[in-house]
Amino acid sequence: MRFSPVAIALSLTLAAVSSGVNGQKADDQINPKSLALLTEGQAALKAGNLQGANDALETALAIDPRNRAAFVALGRVAQAQQLPGKAIRMYFEALALEPNDVAALSAQGEAMVQKGAVERARANLARVKALCKSECVPATELAAAIAKGPPPAAVAAAQPNDKVPPKGEEKSVVSDK
Repeated sequence: MRFSPVAIALSLTLAAVSSGVNGQKADDQINPKSLALLTEGQAALKAGNLQGANDALETALAIDPRNRAAFVALGRVAQAQQLPGKAIRMYFEALALEPNDVAALSAQGEAMVQKGAVERARANLARVKALCKSECVPATELAAAIAKGPPPAAVAAAQPNDKVPPKGEEKSVVSDK
């Protein structure tokens, strides 16, 4: 009798834990609607319809946020739109789901090069090479992007402007109201 409350509490805890586990899907079971929208978004991206691809991929992620391939494809759309910061964030989300995703690591490295962060892209390349163990396409693509270097706009943005303007031509920081 004196163990009854403990036994009841333990059985209720066990029932609650086991029922919660039964209701969850496995990580490899992505919602079929999300996969269909992923395919639609990839087709729109290949056709050059960036807005249509963006809409389909965001809807795919709304349906199933575990769709890692949709994050990678959305990163590709952001890169095509010249938004490397957004692309890096999308690849980061994909890597949060699977840290060893070689495609996401390579694509993130390419976006880093596009933004001008070549050293961080080299770190991604080293990680991709370690995961591949032999020559693989993502490592080759990232190495080519690093060798090509960042676009001129990213290089210009990274350069500090140390030039002091002549006296009288300075821009005022304080506005008159």
